[in-house]
Amino acid sequence: MRMNESRATQAELEEKLDDILCAALSSRRSAAVIAAGMAPLPRAQQEFVLHWAEVAAQNVAELGYQFAAQAPQALTLLGAGGAEKWLLRALDAYDRQGLYPACAALKDLAGFKRASDAAGEGVALAEVTRVLELFLRGLAGRRLALEPADDTWTDTETIFLPERIARYPAREQNFRLYKAIVVHHWAQARYGSFNADLASAIAGYAEPDSALAWFNVFEAIRLESHIGRAFPGLGALLSGLRSALSSDLSEAQARLSRADATVADSVLLLRDYYSQPLPEAFPYMGSLHFERAAAVRDERIAKERRALYTDLAQLRQAVQDERSGAEAGEPELNVDSSFDTLEFELQIDGEAVAPPEEVAKLMRSIIQDFGEIPEEYLLAAGPGAYSSDAAAESEGAGELAQTQAAGGKLYDEWDFRRRDYRKDWCVLFESDVLAGDPGYVATVRARYAGQIAQLRRRFEALRGEDRLARRQHEGEDIDFDAVVEAYADRKSGIEPSERLFVQRQRIERNIAVMFMVDMSGSTKGWINACEREALVLLCEALEALGDRYAIYGFSGWTRKRCDSYRIKTFDEPYGEAVRGRIAGVEPRDYTRMGVAIRHLCGILNQVEAKTRILFTLSDGKPDDFHDGYRGDYGIEDTRQALIEARQSGIHPFCVTIDEEARDYLPHMYGPASWVLIDDAGQLPLKTADVYRRLTS
Repeated sequence: MRMNESRATQAELEEKLDDILCAALSSRRSAAVIAAGMAPLPRAQQEFVLHWAEVAAQNVAELGYQFAAQAPQALTLLGAGGAEKWLLRALDAYDRQGLYPACAALKDLAGFKRASDAAGEGVALAEVTRVLELFLRGLAGRRLALEPADDTWTDTETIFLPERIARYPAREQNFRLYKAIVVHHWAQARYGSFNADLASAIAGYAEPDSALAWFNVFEAIRLESHIGRAFPGLGALLSGLRSALSSDLSEAQARLSRADATVADSVLLLRDYYSQPLPEAFPYMGSLHFERAAAVRDERIAKERRALYTDLAQLRQAVQDERSGAEAGEPELNVDSSFDTLEFELQIDGEAVAPPEEVAKLMRSIIQDFGEIPEEYLLAAGPGAYSSDAAAESEGAGELAQTQAAGGKLYDEWDFRRRDYRKDWCVLFESDVLAGDPGYVATVRARYAGQIAQLRRRFEALRGEDRLARRQHEGEDIDFDAVVEAYADRKSGIEPSERLFVQRQRIERNIAVMFMVDMSGSTKGWINACEREALVLLCEALEALGDRYAIYGFSGWTRKRCDSYRIKTFDEPYGEAVRGRIAGVEPRDYTRMGVAIRHLCGILNQVEAKTRILFTLSDGKPDDFHDGYRGDYGIEDTRQALIEARQSGIHPFCVTIDEEARDYLPHMYGPASWVLIDDAGQLPLKTADVYRRLTS
């Protein structure tokens, strides 16, 4: 049915609503009443109601009915933008809590109006969470999560923030306050605000709450100084949001602004200032829940100590394995570390050792809690001291137990119909690919011996390429184009340029690549065989190039069982274990791509590299079983995940063999970030060639 160009009639609206809300209608509930309320609305508002009623009804028909019934009143009270936010709040409640809370949120139209009026030009945390998360990634130290809460504080692993800030009249000001709160609480975790025994520090005062409030002020001054030295712009942001400090605090400020000031200085200053009136709290300070922070910190310390024991034992064992049998004694470990930079040097028997990145992150986290790696962390504590619980449980559990993930990780998913994320919607499990035929890789290498040799030569040449920088002041050769121009300028009376030389400059490659391999059921047969061969050729060629790379497969069966399969991690060498996993790559279930992209980009973003690439091998469009992911929903969620990847500095690229790819890949990846290989048999060689051209 096509509506008139003017507003739709009541009969036309009723017919359309019957289609959308059929599951919620009955003898007592007809579409006629809703259509009568919509008939006087302008055409644009009628279409608005029909569109969002259909979006809501795709979750459950009752939500569509409740929305459509109240939509005319909502448009009058809130306007189109406010009505959309009102519905999205209800849909979010449905995702988190179910139908009844969602209907209650829709019925509370007056309450939503009051909250909207009070908020003014406020900023909701949901709007800026992803921006703040990306911002936090650029700061040193332990990765912190962001969560909404009624109070503002941190437990050293999560920053709890208000769901909305409307302190200032302008949105930009309110966003700056969010940013300042995040920076301040990141600094509490980074610079050791909870590394002191705060319970004992305030216990001796008649009013412990007052002592804690003073401590909070002193720490804010100290942390602002640390932030200002490391990030002058952020220091200016914090100081610009607070009032000028009283002259009574000048002595404390001078002491806390020293580069060597620690949390102990804040504790000591309590004796001098406790009896004085408290100054005004800084807008970004929040509260100190030191008991909760201490509990989280103690649990983390115990866990990280066990983990480091295990990791250091493996490093010791690796050194011992390299020794001759005549040598005896356990290798000695030493660590030189810096709390200011979180950098360290690990030595085994006097020789510097670079641990895997996961171990390095663990050591930096320990330094953050203690200021150094405690000496007892480096000493064996008797038989079995280095065996972790996880390792003990896995022994003898069989191949299946070794490949099962310990638990799922929650990810948001983009719903284009809502124009919003479905919070914690997908559950992803990560596991290893089971090893396949141990002779598979050798067979592929023999089959492609000539092509592998050619690829290696091309990649080795790429590694050694120089860039010719023209129009330089000095160099190895003359830039004849520049000389001709200089001669012409001189003849014309113009002062000629002195940049007349060509200089060869060595290209420094600093690239990290995540290969994301489609392991959906549609790759069964010769497509899967071509994918595995492509991975062998890529690995053989990349070993000559030296780029850092990881390989993960992905598949899934509905949002509750999304899977990521480790084939090769960034820290893992291309050895027998990786070759066995490549041989074990096999078709699984469906192609739920958005959650896989978000998960693998999270891993890729932890790698320090100038250029990060997400390189996807796929045979078709996003797809999943039964729950609505098939079609536009899956395409738009994948596109949004790729947008998020680009915002974090990752360059996505896709190689596909799907002949229909032209219909959807330009929309998802952009016109120049994908390539179609018509003949799947050419996939192994073409993929390696595409990578060479992409990174040169």
